[in-house]
Amino acid sequence: MREDEWPPLREFLSGLRLHGCLWTMAVMCAWPMVVGLLVGYPLARSARRPARRIFPSRARHRLVDDDVSRVQRRRAWTATVMSLLILAAYGKPEDIDQAQQQFTMRLIITPWLLLLSAPVVVVALFRWSSPTARRAMRAPLRTAGKSVLWYVGAFTTVPLLGGAIYYTRTYMGKDVSVWAPLALLVPLLWVLLFIVFASGPAVRSAFNTADVHPALPALLTGALVWEFSAINLAVGGLPPGPPVVQLAALIGGPASVTAVAWWEVRRLRTRHGVRLRG
Repeated sequence: MREDEWPPLREFLSGLRLHGCLWTMAVMCAWPMVVGLLVGYPLARSARRPARRIFPSRARHRLVDDDVSRVQRRRAWTATVMSLLILAAYGKPEDIDQAQQQFTMRLIITPWLLLLSAPVVVVALFRWSSPTARRAMRAPLRTAGKSVLWYVGAFTTVPLLGGAIYYTRTYMGKDVSVWAPLALLVPLLWVLLFIVFASGPAVRSAFNTADVHPALPALLTGALVWEFSAINLAVGGLPPGPPVVQLAALIGGPASVTAVAWWEVRRLRTRHGVRLRG
């Protein structure tokens, strides 16, 4: 199920390896779940296929460095443990609630913040690059722009379909108000599933800008982490604890991410010949 292409429903059900008696009990005792599986799985599969075609799990031309990935994971786990220790030592109940709210906020605003930040970083990279590199970057940049339009279009379709469902239920005749919302609910669920499947790869590949230049993910990460730090400071204020701990928590996270990002850029230059400037 981690693959970009999910198996057909028949192949998926055959892989469950359930005895016939268990299927009979499931149909008799939990038939809504069975019906939901039979209807929902093909719908989810049909939404996942274009989502992963536009935003594949792995960037098409991204250079993968196992050492960098290992350091990134260790840095992330260290930051998580340090945050939990600070909350456990100095946090109050409202601080824990605020941390949960900030986590939810990051999930929601990350794609949009990335959409706003990516053009600025791409323009700066274009100015740095040589004319030959600029010509090579134009084609994948058009592909990235099309993927952005797909993502924004999907988000725009959700309120439009929701408004259409509300309008048909409220202002249309009795017959139309019964079947029309059900007919519109299917494409609404499809679009929501498309967004769910596309969001993770879209953020990881920075909306396919990783195909434009191998250093773009690291540059965008270095920019985004400081933007998130400023947003967290403006929304939630300083972290709990004494001033030294507050300063370390506020600056240490973005600084460590930036250091790893520039180390990744340096390894791209020394090991793969990737250059930022012409």
